[in-house]
Amino acid sequence: MTLLELFSVPFMQRALIAAFLVGIAAPAVGTYIVQRRLALMGDGIGHVAVTGVAIGLWTQTSPTWTAVVVAIAGAVTIEVVRERGHAEGDVALAMLFYGGLAGGVFVTGLAGTGASRLQEFLFGSILTISVDDLFVTMALAVVLIVICVGLSPQLFAVSQDADYAKVAGLPVRFYSILVAVLAALSVVIAMRTVGLLLVSALMVVPVAIVQQLTRSFRMTLLGAMGAGLAASVGGLVLAAVLSRTGANVQPGPSIVLVALAGFFLVWPVGAWLRRRRALVAPFPETSPEEKPVDEAHPHHHGEKCGHVAVEHGDHVDYIHDGHRHAAHVGAEGEHYDEH
Repeated sequence: MTLLELFSVPFMQRALIAAFLVGIAAPAVGTYIVQRRLALMGDGIGHVAVTGVAIGLWTQTSPTWTAVVVAIAGAVTIEVVRERGHAEGDVALAMLFYGGLAGGVFVTGLAGTGASRLQEFLFGSILTISVDDLFVTMALAVVLIVICVGLSPQLFAVSQDADYAKVAGLPVRFYSILVAVLAALSVVIAMRTVGLLLVSALMVVPVAIVQQLTRSFRMTLLGAMGAGLAASVGGLVLAAVLSRTGANVQPGPSIVLVALAGFFLVWPVGAWLRRRRALVAPFPETSPEEKPVDEAHPHHHGEKCGHVAVEHGDHVDYIHDGHRHAAHVGAEGEHYDEH
């Protein structure tokens, strides 16, 4: 069977559609997660979602929807704990992560379901995605993309500087929880593609690739979506090509490795660009208080001399060499009194 014939098979077409949409949606959410310096948040939500999958298997309902409920609950909990900033917050998060993973394995045991069934969600099984799951994935992916692009000014403001966004009148808590919910949904739609244990890579690595080349947030957002699409579809094609040689390579790990390969290919280019920018602008811009100081003395103090000006009664002093100089005109002419 040729590669073209392989992708004409219905299950491969479903896998290609899922990889296409998840590859765009997951990095879109990941851009905001990385901006908030919460790159491992997707990994934590993935651990919690294991319990949701196990509940779905136990109750013989759709694991996707039970995972959605549990993942959103876990994501909101993580955001609340992070927002309150308790000293023991990291310990609480660790307990939540490991509890979610252990709870999922435990509930799976109660359900009498084999470990292989749970493994489909832990490491991905995009080739077995059903038509119903594909429709759910398509719907959620479109919602994620629309929100991430349509609300990008608000989400960027909250992710970049929450204090500034609050002063500007934005409901910071609402948008922060919205980002957490978006992260939970992206974890669920990606669990059949790369698996719950690897989903964070698809959210973060494409963003890291594009950050090597871009300097604006909008270009990073759009570039990450493109890089995620290339990695997702590329990994699926790579797994399909290797399967023709008799290998049994799963698409999930292939997608992650393709993304990592992209990062290591782009990283030298990013390092060269950063070095080039540094050569073009070797010195950072200085604030007015940091203007180069004319230390040649005597000279006329003024707005451009670089010394700090301090109002003193009816005149202005200039801080010079640890003391103040004040211009003074006397019988001997203009000179500086030192305080």
